[in-house]
Amino acid sequence: MTQASVGSTGSRGGPVGQVVVLIPTFNERENLPQIVARMRTAVPEADVLVLDDNSPDGTGAVADDLARDDRQVRVLHRPGKEGLGAAYLAGFEWALAHGYDVLVELDADGSHPPDRLPAMLEALRDADVVIGSRWIPGGSVVNWPRHRELLSRGSNLYTRILLGMPVHDATAGFRAYRASALRTLGLGDDTAQGYFFQVDLTWRAVRAGLRIVEVPITFVEREVGASKMSQDIIKDSAVRVTRRGVRYRLEQLKGLPRVARREPTWHQLED
Repeated sequence: MTQASVGSTGSRGGPVGQVVVLIPTFNERENLPQIVARMRTAVPEADVLVLDDNSPDGTGAVADDLARDDRQVRVLHRPGKEGLGAAYLAGFEWALAHGYDVLVELDADGSHPPDRLPAMLEALRDADVVIGSRWIPGGSVVNWPRHRELLSRGSNLYTRILLGMPVHDATAGFRAYRASALRTLGLGDDTAQGYFFQVDLTWRAVRAGLRIVEVPITFVEREVGASKMSQDIIKDSAVRVTRRGVRYRLEQLKGLPRVARREPTWHQLED
């Protein structure tokens, strides 16, 4: 298996510690029990925090049932749908306040394979951030039309070039963060929301000199329920990447200091 890494040494060699898997939900009552069961099988020692945005289909009640039957499952009920970024920020705040060492992002729709989480946590022993990547050797997607694959590959290439950020899958949503890394990123009201949320966190991690490792995964398109992705969300992300890229390039031209950034180096790691 191939892994790709970037950045400084970060927390290399450190133990993983206590893990919580954050699962944001909105109308995922059919998918949630399956993904929680798969995750609990893959990493039995990890806890789960369901972040439900007051789903009208009753996902919150399903989550409560799961929590009642399994003490390692917890639920954070939110007042309404505010987007993926807002849900994760609430989950980060809760998990950091409760002393977790590692925070994992995992979609509820089954697109992220929980069986890859052990490999990601192992990679985190040598990193600050681990991304489950579709676009490095060994990574792939299933049940995507060709145009969607080209769109994702193209947007990631555009992001890499414009932001000078050598991460192959900056838009990926299957991730593991050390708590220390999230504290370093300084997340707050200025953190991007929507589809750009993942790019924003990647950008912050690269500029902070954190060590990022990409582990290949197979991304499987959901079979139940409707995707939350839309053309408006994609367009908004493209605009945000362009704006940030222009500012970054102007900084370079003007010779302005780039906050805490260390020039990244890439190398391949073999299992």
